[in-house]
Amino acid sequence: MKKKIYIAGCGGMLGEAFYTQFKDDYEIKCTDKDVNVDWLSFLDFRDFEAYKKDVIDFKPDYLFHLGAYTDLEWCEMNSDESYLTNTLCVENAVYIANELDIPLLYISTAGIFDGKKELYDDWDLPNPLGVYARSKYMGERFVCENAKRFLVCRAGWMMGAGPQKDKKFIQKLMKQLKDGKKELFIVNDKDGTPTYTHDFAKTVKNLIQHEYWGLYNCVCGGQTSRLEVAQELLKLVGKESEVKINIVSSDYFAKEYFADRPASERLWTRKLNLRGVSAMRDWKLSLKEYLETYYNNYL
Repeated sequence: MKKKIYIAGCGGMLGEAFYTQFKDDYEIKCTDKDVNVDWLSFLDFRDFEAYKKDVIDFKPDYLFHLGAYTDLEWCEMNSDESYLTNTLCVENAVYIANELDIPLLYISTAGIFDGKKELYDDWDLPNPLGVYARSKYMGERFVCENAKRFLVCRAGWMMGAGPQKDKKFIQKLMKQLKDGKKELFIVNDKDGTPTYTHDFAKTVKNLIQHEYWGLYNCVCGGQTSRLEVAQELLKLVGKESEVKINIVSSDYFAKEYFADRPASERLWTRKLNLRGVSAMRDWKLSLKEYLETYYNNYL
């Protein structure tokens, strides 16, 4: 008998990787308020009664709660909506998982730190700067303090799912290249760690199979910056001689990206390494695979 997983908020870039990595070994039900592929069914997890009923009817062995508002500027302008979705709905997921006595997976973020340190391990104390970071951190804390069994996995700069669903840095760069831009403006004052969705999902699978519950930093290997990622991307797509990178500070984008962002979001997967269950590869390897898999013939 295959074990069953209910995955809520599965319509985004991370959901695509979880579907791909788990569908053969588990019986899964993937839901989202935006039904954009045929393996998704409709559920808006902000409707607590509907969420609870749908999960209970499926009788899962695990509950994965993936969905969140992740646009920092949107969250700053819509703080109540952000707390409702990113914090209160997570509390609801804890209540449901505890009632069924099943483990809960929650996705947290490197953005919950204030960036005053160069590098953060799993035991460093967060200090969130903006609404998005605070709403995610309060979700993380509630899970850690109240769920009977849980996994909290903190992701870094997410990349995955290709042009259809990737709304983050890699897709923004690829779109500019596709549009024929010959110059890119890239900040040199933001450090972090790319996180390939498939490596992330594989690592979660390892943790579940070993029943290593708890809180984990879950990012690709290698510490880097926005600038280095852009340089590596140009190299991989063979455009480093055609496209010029103009190095700017974050002030250059201050109007567009006005939400507070930490100078460093670099995470160290210390606990995963000590447990010996990390499937997180070096970010350059993962970026190469990501571009080859999802952006073949894109440019």
